[in-house]
Amino acid sequence: MIPLSRSVEVAKAHAEGRPIVALESTIITHGMPYPQNLEVARLVEADVRGAGATPATIAVVAGVLHIGLEDGQLVQLAQASNVAKLSRADIAACIATKGTGATTVAATMIAAHLAGIEVFATGGIGGVHRGAEESFDISADLMELAQTPVTVVASGAKAILDVPKTLEVLETQGVPVITVGQDSFPAFWSRTSSLKSPLRMDSAAQIASAHKTRIMMGLRGGQLIANPIGAADEIPVGQLAPIIQAAQAEADAQGVKGKDVTPFLLQRIYELTEGRSLTANIALVRNNARFAAEISTILAIKDT
Repeated sequence: MIPLSRSVEVAKAHAEGRPIVALESTIITHGMPYPQNLEVARLVEADVRGAGATPATIAVVAGVLHIGLEDGQLVQLAQASNVAKLSRADIAACIATKGTGATTVAATMIAAHLAGIEVFATGGIGGVHRGAEESFDISADLMELAQTPVTVVASGAKAILDVPKTLEVLETQGVPVITVGQDSFPAFWSRTSSLKSPLRMDSAAQIASAHKTRIMMGLRGGQLIANPIGAADEIPVGQLAPIIQAAQAEADAQGVKGKDVTPFLLQRIYELTEGRSLTANIALVRNNARFAAEISTILAIKDT
């Protein structure tokens, strides 16, 4: 048996059939410094509870897959250093070697499905990196969406990626990409982009129905729900695009490559926006958590 441990709160919700929303842990260990990471993690969990569901922050601690963290464990994870960043390729190895790791989108989906959780809230998914035609750098998140039946609520793909190619890969893999309440696919920190969303739905009820229908049809994989950042919190795409271009040009000039590109770009965008990118990131994660709780609540209502 896989060493899986539910927190007291999650175990109670699971036993009673109440709605649960999975949350990733890399935003805690790799997203921002302590104590801000702890404050944000607590805020997001509180948002899920406030919307009527139970939060389940997922991580591997000393070889145990935790579905929901007690507050003391959350504090320890927020202060930990050299925590592994887990995806499909290495989550089993981390558990087998009794390691500690934070879950990415892909690993969180795997863990949520193992624990019977159907909805997961995050900030933005990984995708096809710029220059992938040479580097073949494509996030495992896309393939996970194609095979693991979890509905993922995000604000699109991270805007530093090649978003058109990301959408093409998702289409090829048969992943439904559903934008909430608008025809334009959101650009993470920005509400809109020049890209048309493959699908549009206007309510959590429609999205929950689509999730159930896919299961009844025996279709593999999950759904990507693109939930636009709130209008008051966004950085308009017209302001952000030249900033991303400038950061990318700096990365190219300095020879930044591979896994170093994303953290470099995010840090430079943070600096060039004077912190607005992080403020927007926190706002969109919280917004996604609330909407995911709404979907989860509908899914928890059993058909009679």
